[in-house]
Amino acid sequence: MKVLVTGGAGFIGSHLVDRLIELEHQVVIVDDLSHGKREYINPKARFYNVDIRSKDLEKIFSEEKPEVVFHEAAQISVPKSLDNPIMDAEINIIGTINLLECSKKHNVRKIIYPASAAIFGEPEYLPIDEKHPLNMISGYGITKHTVEHYLQVYSVLYGIEYTVLRYANVYGPRQDSTGEGGVVSIFCERMLEGQKIYIFGDGEQTRDFVYVKDVVDANILAMNNLKNDIFNVCTNSKISVNNLFDLISSIIDDSLKPIYGEERHGDIRHSYMTFEKIRNKGNWEPKYSLEEGIKETINFYKGL
Repeated sequence: MKVLVTGGAGFIGSHLVDRLIELEHQVVIVDDLSHGKREYINPKARFYNVDIRSKDLEKIFSEEKPEVVFHEAAQISVPKSLDNPIMDAEINIIGTINLLECSKKHNVRKIIYPASAAIFGEPEYLPIDEKHPLNMISGYGITKHTVEHYLQVYSVLYGIEYTVLRYANVYGPRQDSTGEGGVVSIFCERMLEGQKIYIFGDGEQTRDFVYVKDVVDANILAMNNLKNDIFNVCTNSKISVNNLFDLISSIIDDSLKPIYGEERHGDIRHSYMTFEKIRNKGNWEPKYSLEEGIKETINFYKGL
């Protein structure tokens, strides 16, 4: 099958490309390398260095004619979405509409789209299911949810199937440990380099961490299943930032101690999600324990 992956040189996208190629699909990557890295591009994929907002995107669809699109490209920084909401909306909404228009014109069968736990805001109950009320508190959350509506409209009007996968906190090899990188990658890399590690607040805030290879499996499942619906991709479990630090330091260096700073304004205190719906409809559940995923991530940063 011919598939196109936007953001295919990035963290999740590059893992997805590798798996698709293992399954002998023909893969096209569209990535502007603003966050993706050339060294993560699978040599068996065809690569286009193009922004999803560009008019050149239509030429790619015209030439490649993909059957399925995995739309991993996005502006993912919550602070940037607050500092520059216009840029955030241009990439996440206008860029996606450009992708949808190309898909409509060139008869794409299906689009798989990653949404985010950011759309839920402060949870009203736990674990969060797909019917949980939405209470976005950032531009990023707004843009990610807005795309869900566009997908539904293009499905009704033009027959393009979709699957929305609402990711919990994804971690694993290749995750960016700078800037807004995930806390797992930040802890792993800084511990290995002997750098100081800062924790915002008291460290008792909890999150749901799902391993990137489990996320890839959910995407593969969605290619031919899970039609026109929304699913959480998560672990239905939680761990505090303090316990996460202890777990990683027990593997790298248990003499390390964190430095505590002020709590970040707007941070959600507790959050975790349930995967009951995708398990019931697609027989998906996470295969990796947090410890197994952490060990593979540490090995990546060690260069193993």
